[in-house]
Amino acid sequence: MRSSWAKTYMKRIQRIAIIGAGLMGHGIAQVFLGYPEYEVTLYDTVRSILDAAPGKIRTNVQSMGGTYCDLSRLRLTDSLRDAVSSADIVIEAIPEKLGLKQQFFAEVERLSGPDCIFASNTSVIPITAIGEKLANKTRMIGTHWWNPPYLIPLVEVVQTVHTSPDVIDACMNLLAAVGKTPVHVKKDVPGFVANRLQHALWREAIAIVEAEICDAATVDLCIKNSFGLRLSVLAPLENADLVGLELTEDIHRVILPDLSAAKEPSPLLRQMINENRKGWSTGAGFYEWTEESKAQLRRRLTARLLQLLPQPAAEAPH
Repeated sequence: MRSSWAKTYMKRIQRIAIIGAGLMGHGIAQVFLGYPEYEVTLYDTVRSILDAAPGKIRTNVQSMGGTYCDLSRLRLTDSLRDAVSSADIVIEAIPEKLGLKQQFFAEVERLSGPDCIFASNTSVIPITAIGEKLANKTRMIGTHWWNPPYLIPLVEVVQTVHTSPDVIDACMNLLAAVGKTPVHVKKDVPGFVANRLQHALWREAIAIVEAEICDAATVDLCIKNSFGLRLSVLAPLENADLVGLELTEDIHRVILPDLSAAKEPSPLLRQMINENRKGWSTGAGFYEWTEESKAQLRRRLTARLLQLLPQPAAEAPH
């Protein structure tokens, strides 16, 4: 016998509350605003960030060639009660601090309705830990969107041992309905699936630079001009089948013992951080960055992602 939740989540989710109007929050809001059946409330405690969100969404839409996005269905608020009291789902996109997220969802549970779904956009923190202070842990789930969320199709739907199957189904169906590619992550581990893969590559890339095998630019050129070109068509396990698992095993016997197996961040990262080479925020990291070079990279990334995606609709879907 299915729970009473099943009937609730069989209906269409319509009222979306997004918590945090920064880079991810307003981008997630933009996705739902592209579909007329959803009402979107965007919450932030910093009024300037909240007020800037519609303009940033307009800029994103323009970069996509004017795809449909109805900002008249976007409501801004700095009252958490106002944001979540009637929401069907709350999507959290606040800073990556476990204690902050735990406290936030405990407060949302107090202010929201009994059937509201709680979804965290964390990229690495286990969802079970985030929902630890909830009285009802069955409605806690991870929905890890990728940046920029209005262009990257993947959303990882991460269940905990407590998550109701109805909540999983509701989130998978909701994300598919707004054009995303939801994937069901069945075990709640740090980094889920895609970030574990991504940061395994980052660890080796940084280790190569640290060992002075080559410089950062060479690492990135190697990726961009070899397997990086084919990854969106031929992913690692498909490629393993293509070349053959016997050859894959032979290669691994030679290379795996020599790859980085570090369990801590690279000392090179700490050295660079101490030298105030923190990346874009300080104008230098592995590369030197100006405002123009950052803008150029953003434009190249947007143009490339748009090439890979279906052409957006020019008007509201019917």
